[in-house]
Amino acid sequence: MTGGAGFVGATLVRRLVNSGHFVRVFDNYTTGDPAHLDGVDAELVEGDIRDVAALDKALDGLDSVIHLAAAGSVVMSVEDPVSNFDVNVVGTFRVLDAARRAGVERTVQASTGGALIGDATPPVDELSLPRPISPYGASKLAGEGYAHAFAKTYGLRTVALRFANVYGPWSARKQGAMTKFFQALHNGDPIIIYGDGTSSRDYTHVDDISGALQLALENDVPGGTVLHIASGVETTVSDLASLCRAAADLPDHPIEYRPKRPGEVDRNFASYDLAKQVLGYTPSISREDGIRSTWQWFQEEVFTD
Repeated sequence: MTGGAGFVGATLVRRLVNSGHFVRVFDNYTTGDPAHLDGVDAELVEGDIRDVAALDKALDGLDSVIHLAAAGSVVMSVEDPVSNFDVNVVGTFRVLDAARRAGVERTVQASTGGALIGDATPPVDELSLPRPISPYGASKLAGEGYAHAFAKTYGLRTVALRFANVYGPWSARKQGAMTKFFQALHNGDPIIIYGDGTSSRDYTHVDDISGALQLALENDVPGGTVLHIASGVETTVSDLASLCRAAADLPDHPIEYRPKRPGEVDRNFASYDLAKQVLGYTPSISREDGIRSTWQWFQEEVFTD
């Protein structure tokens, strides 16, 4: 599993190990942390997905690869599109090509819904026309393209899962709105909202995302498959701020509005109907319960000063 010491990986590795899978984690710890997997019976290998020799060694003897490693920030991709391309496009190609050489049967890779589709009337689904408005979205679309090509050319059984906005435990290093809102609430700083607060996202708990990844790994899904993994619930940024304030029992915490940032999609939420049909995926954690439990995790594991 590439990126297995990161946010989603920390939950998924535990899930797969508990299900009886042997898991080898390949991570350069740029955003991940080996401490996330303390006490977990998984093999940890430090390395970069762009390092062909290290990848070949890491994939030796494996029959499946879950590819989570990525440069995941829209804002950072706008600031540095070259680095984003290098990690997400070149890196994904290296992983797929190493899997091909190693005779790996199945690859499951993390993609994205909102950034890849771009501005479109939600709910988006697998038939929505991709028109990325950020380098990050374009890089994920390129990764899907290579996965489909490797499936049709080499018979590699690839599955790309388009994640909604993932949240939950182990997300302290994630540069997303919820993490920043929680930090502001803890520090007593105003919550910063870019734009007028009406932009929206689909927030899906990491347990549901990890469940979908395991389903994609274990089910007989045709190579080249692309599926949206989401909650199907639209949440505006203002609603998210209110939910975070409620979870922290600070309903009147101040909010500061700033100009909208380039590259960010206005409205987005997704239909998971095809994932339900193909994988049997259904989200199980409500937005309110998930945000409340995530705040509790931050209180216990991050805000310990």
